[in-house]
Amino acid sequence: MAEYKLLFEHSHDPNFRTLAGYQGTGGFEALKKALGMERQAIIDEIKASGLRGRGGAGFPTWIKWNGIPKEKTAPHHYILCNADEGEPGTFKDKQLLETTPFLLIEGMTIAGFATKADVGYVYIRGEFIDAAKALRSAIDEAYAAGLLGKNILGSGFDFDLHIHLGAGSYECGEESALMSSLMGERGMPRLKFPHAPLPTIAGLFDFPTVINNVETYCCAPFILNKGGNWYATLGASTKNSRGTKIFSVSGHVNKPGNFEVEFGTPLRDLLEMAGGVKGGKLKACVPGGSSVPIITAADVDKAIIGYEEMAEVKSMVGSGASMFLNEHTCIVSFIWRTAMFYAMESCGKCTPCREGTKWMLQIMERIVQGNGQKGDMDLLLDITKQLDGRSFCGLGDAAAWPVAAALRVFPEEFEYYIEHGKSMVQTAESKNLMPVEHQLALR
Repeated sequence: MAEYKLLFEHSHDPNFRTLAGYQGTGGFEALKKALGMERQAIIDEIKASGLRGRGGAGFPTWIKWNGIPKEKTAPHHYILCNADEGEPGTFKDKQLLETTPFLLIEGMTIAGFATKADVGYVYIRGEFIDAAKALRSAIDEAYAAGLLGKNILGSGFDFDLHIHLGAGSYECGEESALMSSLMGERGMPRLKFPHAPLPTIAGLFDFPTVINNVETYCCAPFILNKGGNWYATLGASTKNSRGTKIFSVSGHVNKPGNFEVEFGTPLRDLLEMAGGVKGGKLKACVPGGSSVPIITAADVDKAIIGYEEMAEVKSMVGSGASMFLNEHTCIVSFIWRTAMFYAMESCGKCTPCREGTKWMLQIMERIVQGNGQKGDMDLLLDITKQLDGRSFCGLGDAAAWPVAAALRVFPEEFEYYIEHGKSMVQTAESKNLMPVEHQLALR
């Protein structure tokens, strides 16, 4: 199965990054259509499409949009775009921002009209300077053409769009932490439903708010132009995954990069699009970002790209960052490095995550230093159970899942490392990871 380029159809064309070039391919026709529709009709099209959030959770998009109060009694309704993209291995939104900025602007404006929002913010990861510049230029063009601001296209609809650069915090990819950061507070998560109102009722500045990620908003113009029923035909072979999904493929592949595929595509086909395995045979894959459970090469052959289908091999679509690992990879070292990331990125607000991630890292470090102890595997597994579902936000889950999955799928590598004080596969010839002592020195 080949790529299905929908969002990326014109991403190779530099002219598509200009307003004239974008409109030359039908850009903003969906917005014009939307402005002539009832707001609920727009949301119904999104519902018919089966679009689910592309940031990782896969939550139905229409439910968020439909959750905004129908009557606007608050001073503002907000549309937020999560462009923080902090999941290791993920770089799809970055490319969308740099090469298709008007697609995001149109999608967010459609969402704004459908939910009676008058202000939008794009929260961009601070390191994405090129992406922020591309979007800034596109926003300026859109304002000059009357596609943003007051009385858009003579419709009476007002919508302002702003950019906010974050400070490179993984935690700010969590929606409530993102809102806290945007309001000038520390980037820490807040209480969620049922203990606090949903963002659609009281989000940014306690006003009704919709939050989706870049890829999700970019789908809206296609759904409005071609219809929700048409969009739902893409991925129709799956249980409940519709449309296309962009995967950021990295690791031991010959052609790393972003690939857009239709849901229902075999995971093995995605690997072949990336030129196949580099440096040896396939050993493992992290299908959807560093936080999702690792799977074996045998599971890669069985896996189908879909939210429910990926669960059948005990993993997830996640953010779409597929890291393929060859036979020379030391799984213990790989998971240790992953645990290091989550320990460093924990915001420290809740005890399970603050203490649990550090504790896991300490155990992993003594294992890779050759000082593993009998019972370390059971202890690690117990800590993951204390993290999973018990932290204030999803970062605790994200830290627990990779460790728990690796212990389940590759227990022999942990056992060997603990017993012999060295890696089962890491040899003098392997170039995949620098020596542990060098990595420790870099911390």
